[in-house]
Amino acid sequence: MKKNEPDERTRDLVARAILEGGPASAALLAEKLAITPAGIRRHLDSLIAEGILTSRDPYQSEVPGGRGRPAKVFLMTDHGREKFEHSYDDLAVSALKFIAAHSKDGSVKAFADQRAAEIENRAKASVDQAEGISAKSKVLAEFLSREGYASTVSSTPIGEQLCQHHCPVAHVASAFPELCEAETQSLSRLLGTHVQRLATIAHGDGVCTTFIPHTQENHNEKSTIGAGA
Repeated sequence: MKKNEPDERTRDLVARAILEGGPASAALLAEKLAITPAGIRRHLDSLIAEGILTSRDPYQSEVPGGRGRPAKVFLMTDHGREKFEHSYDDLAVSALKFIAAHSKDGSVKAFADQRAAEIENRAKASVDQAEGISAKSKVLAEFLSREGYASTVSSTPIGEQLCQHHCPVAHVASAFPELCEAETQSLSRLLGTHVQRLATIAHGDGVCTTFIPHTQENHNEKSTIGAGA
């Protein structure tokens, strides 16, 4: 039996809204796409059954003040990204290949630097307000999650570990590593310290992992607190 084509087109719209906008609740998707609550639930259930989407509890930064249990958010799976991203990414790769072939040396790097700088400028105000590497890393992870990177941060005795569980440009970055390099430099500038990329989705790893070492000031502060305990 043939699939219902209008339903299939609507499911595509739902999936692409999450791909382009990052994790979202059913209510937000229904409002954005002008679909009834019952309709959006049906499409989300279908996409989950197909392995395109999954759901999780929202991160704290995604939950506005209010009553009741926070609504789950829906996000793209690896299978879903493979299905929906490549049509966009193939065009981007072709465009960057054309730039590299027909422009002066360094044009792709200049593009990567500009893209990273735009993201950096949007994050700078909120990151600058935080004090200390741990706090700055947390704020940065929250910002990146809003940008669609599904980021978390965890502390270790020697530093913070920032994990980006999704990369909107992974397919493009696998062909042009300048994108990852520019992003790493941008993270370093935002945090005011050297950072080290341990893994990237673009290189075939499951998660983009960045190590952020504690500065000497952080160590001194922790030592002082420990001595006075």
